[in-house]
Amino acid sequence: MEFFPELTAATLAARLRDAGCVYAEDEAEILLEAARSAQELDTMVQRRVEGLPLEHIVGWAAFHGLRMKVAPGVFVPRLRTEFLVVQAAQILRRLQHTTGRGLNAVALDLCCGSGAIAAALGVEFPGLEIHAADIDQAAVECAAENLAHLSGAAYCGDLFAPLPPDLHGRIGIITANAPYVPTQDIAFMPQEARFFEPDAALNGGDDGLDIQRRIAADAPEWLSPGGHLIMETSPTQAAESVRILERSGFRASSVHSEVLDGTAVVGLFSGEIRS
Repeated sequence: MEFFPELTAATLAARLRDAGCVYAEDEAEILLEAARSAQELDTMVQRRVEGLPLEHIVGWAAFHGLRMKVAPGVFVPRLRTEFLVVQAAQILRRLQHTTGRGLNAVALDLCCGSGAIAAALGVEFPGLEIHAADIDQAAVECAAENLAHLSGAAYCGDLFAPLPPDLHGRIGIITANAPYVPTQDIAFMPQEARFFEPDAALNGGDDGLDIQRRIAADAPEWLSPGGHLIMETSPTQAAESVRILERSGFRASSVHSEVLDGTAVVGLFSGEIRS
């Protein structure tokens, strides 16, 4: 592909930087790789300058060393969410080592968006039975494509509602990057999120934890004894996220990664379902 001389990485980066893109140099390289002509490149840069997320422009998002398909309007997986993959992988490796069940475990990614967490776990653990669910049809279509080569299944519906009944009591690990932004804080989010990602992927209700409460309440009937529920949260919400899990019968704690700037709450299910 040949570009006009003015369409260099440095020139593009300067244009993106002027528009407020923090990682202008990296984005310029990605756009140069993705464009098939100078005209297409100019259009893509203009769309980025106008605020469209880079991932929606090029059609993929980098996540845990992989490229995940992301369509316009679909929630873009964040770097911090890789911390859920790290936590889940530690648990699965421990299962492999102590019980031999790691390779035969069943994993569910709720509020899956593009299915990035499920796909990353599937790549890291060949043979893992993978399921993912989201309320947004466009997200589920992306997830289905990202999971196809892993024989993973994606379902569209409200949390556990669309799952096949035979998963009851059989899931070893549930991950959930459920929306946890308080409703009143949505207005202060970057415009990329506010304008181009679905409210259902961001809005967690008055205190941001409404969906976490619903997941924690229903997860026990789907988990196998000794199963785990891992949910992304924020440092300021972590203590309440732990209490939410504890009230549903989990032994819970919060963990944080300075490197990934991610926070998660991890719950162990004893096998006793509280009424």
